[in-house]
Amino acid sequence: MYNFIFQNTTKIYFGENQLGHLGEELKQYGTRVLLTYGGGSIKKIGLYDKIMEELQRAGLTVFELSGIEPNPRHTTVNKGADICKKEKIDVLLAVGGGSTIDCTKAIAASAFYEGDSWDLVTHKAPVTKALPVLTVLTLAATGSEMDTGSVISNMDTNEKYGLLHPLLLPKVSFLDPANTYSVSAFQTACGSADILSHVFDVFYFTASEKMDMVDRVMEDVIKTVVKYAPIAVKELDNYEARANLMWASSWALNGFLQTGGFQAASCHAMEHELSAFYDITHGLGLAILTPRWMEYILDESTSPQFKKFGVNVFGVDASLSDMEGAKRAIACLSDFLFKELGLQSTLTEIGMDEANFKVMAKRACRGDVLQGFKPLTPKDVENIFRMCL
Repeated sequence: MYNFIFQNTTKIYFGENQLGHLGEELKQYGTRVLLTYGGGSIKKIGLYDKIMEELQRAGLTVFELSGIEPNPRHTTVNKGADICKKEKIDVLLAVGGGSTIDCTKAIAASAFYEGDSWDLVTHKAPVTKALPVLTVLTLAATGSEMDTGSVISNMDTNEKYGLLHPLLLPKVSFLDPANTYSVSAFQTACGSADILSHVFDVFYFTASEKMDMVDRVMEDVIKTVVKYAPIAVKELDNYEARANLMWASSWALNGFLQTGGFQAASCHAMEHELSAFYDITHGLGLAILTPRWMEYILDESTSPQFKKFGVNVFGVDASLSDMEGAKRAIACLSDFLFKELGLQSTLTEIGMDEANFKVMAKRACRGDVLQGFKPLTPKDVENIFRMCL
């Protein structure tokens, strides 16, 4: 009943002042490094200079790819792959949040492919080899620093898909909570919503049988976010809050929770359509979608698990009926996301309308049925999108 395989080989350096190990770790894989990062915030906080100092001290030859987008494009992946091929790169170093790390993972695989990287994302071509990836994390959200996944967007076709392969698992990740102090309250809240959704969407709200031990760990990860996200939003440089969110992010999606059961991620599939068409922040889209998805699929089969969530995480009265307890749990989650964390609660607030809902819903379901806690048809997904307006 509980058969599974679990293996995660990412080496973690957690805490402050760990970058002194960066050069020695990179040198295990070669001397020619491609450093990847986003819009330049790592330079503003002084992290870029610290990293370059370590790379120079180690005698490494460094090339750079900057400007990686919040929803990384396949065109940027292609640029990175071209650099790898031209400069004979040995190892990749991603410095940033999930978008930078995701893009870098895709570059690692595309460096050994002669066609468009989108072929790998859409499985038209297989991943056969990948350059080693190391990461320095600056945002607690996606868990990409300790998993095998990568999500890439094609803005030419308004598509956003995941690329998963064991070869994409980072070799080493440096997790210093202090590097997340500069993350805004808004992005901190969005990242926290993303962490929650990873647990909800794939592992916790599931119709499959789960190991009780793993279920309890999931609830502790959820409770960690519920406790520390409001603190981090108010106190951006609170080390304890940042540290707890950072480690929760890694463990939400590093494969361990998958040992308790696994299913398709309904809210992530729907949100990928929102950000593919409108380029919105992933965590915000998940925050808006999740309570509406819960409301839409609420029935006698789902209410016990929703109630359990409310009782064990938010302290909902256990004597309530399953249905009433579930409704209260959904209300508590909504209050947490939209009142405590201050996120926008509707798609209308962020400038979206229903013009693309039909095509988005069809794509989310891959034209058929979106499996998950409850199977959803394209019409169901359209209805959920409308509930978010």
